Amino acid sequence: MDEIEKLNSSTMREDAVAGNGLLNRRALLRGALLSAGIAAAGVGVAKADDSVGTDAPEWMKTPGKPFSAYGTPSHWQDKVQRIFTIAPGRAGTGVSRTPLHLMEGTITPAGLHFERHHNGVPDIDPSRHELFIHGMVKQPLAFSLETLMRYPMESRIHFVECAGNSGIYGAPQPAQVTAGEINGLLSCSEWTGVRLSTLLAEAGVEKEAKWVIAEGADAAAMSRSIPLEKCVDDAMIAFYQNGEAIRPEQGFPMRLLLPGFEGNMNVKWLRRLNVTDMPVDARDETSHYTELMPDGKARQYMFPMGVKSAILKPSFGMTMKGPGLYEISGLAWSGAGRVAKVEVSADGGKSWAAAALTEPIMSKSLTRFRMPWKWDGSPATLLSRATDEKGGGQPTRANWVATYAAGQGYHNNAIQSWSVGADGTVKNVYA
Repeated sequence: MDEIEKLNSSTMREDAVAGNGLLNRRALLRGALLSAGIAAAGVGVAKADDSVGTDAPEWMKTPGKPFSAYGTPSHWQDKVQRIFTIAPGRAGTGVSRTPLHLMEGTITPAGLHFERHHNGVPDIDPSRHELFIHGMVKQPLAFSLETLMRYPMESRIHFVECAGNSGIYGAPQPAQVTAGEINGLLSCSEWTGVRLSTLLAEAGVEKEAKWVIAEGADAAAMSRSIPLEKCVDDAMIAFYQNGEAIRPEQGFPMRLLLPGFEGNMNVKWLRRLNVTDMPVDARDETSHYTELMPDGKARQYMFPMGVKSAILKPSFGMTMKGPGLYEISGLAWSGAGRVAKVEVSADGGKSWAAAALTEPIMSKSLTRFRMPWKWDGSPATLLSRATDEKGGGQPTRANWVATYAAGQGYHNNAIQSWSVGADGTVKNVYA
């Protein structure tokens, strides 16, 4: 063994933090270790005489396209699209999922934010749309969009997650689908709007009030009951997403934003807020979004989304290119607040190591985690588990399945896993 090999070998031993090749984050900064994995990564070595000349690619020889009024993604990214599941015979009912496995960072482009519609996307004339606040208030109010735009606004970054996200992970057999198909009913944006507490204070809420019934202006008149304490805490009437007006499929001209609560409660195309002393038991609070228990009963009003994590790279549909240095990467989030830590295992849960969390780590927002991994080419099972600032953690899949009745798919935050075969293929498995 020569001196370089000895250095690489000793460096890897020093940086090992868990079984089966998991390394300390500083491993990515060590030149010797990086060079050890350079062949597996397919990285070439630049030559001293490389230059731009007659052999330059065609895009360096002709002027590029002119300015456009609204920017669009590169055509080389045509495959980065939402994943659709449409109800048979009902084109406006169903879901589209965010392709999380094809993305980086934590912010979801508006055009890739997941969708859930109950009767299509309405085409609302903002000049004719109003928001009504009535019921147990001292002064019922009606707000035009123009009026609301005069109120003080704030911007916050929060995730929105459908309660049915990852429900497929409760199936008896692991589905061989992408991480986006499993977890893609999840997106994260910068939202800008007016605090709901400001408007409720102006209306004057009666002291006996305890709930607010939110209703959308779509053809389904989608309605949900929301605890008043949430409405006066961090709820927002949002008008902008990632710096531009909310798109029609996300609720234009305004939507309700309830950070950390299940997505269906973040009512889109918001038109009415009825302040009451009890919930309304709307259709989507009885036939949907309840948790079925083994004794035949169902739990209602389980609003906050549990702490959760998902490894996105590597994941199903990706193939490892031989032994060497790789990065395990994914997302973690919690409806209770900030993510405190994410642990990763490469040996099926026998040993765990803390992943690096990318700053800033914000409350009720997505957090990117990363872990260096020196894969030796043998079969491996990758898992991740997150803990939030309130101490909440993820259950094993076996414990989660045992808690609920068969077929219960809501609020699934069980630990997920991928297997990596000796041939580099990645599959969904239950560990």
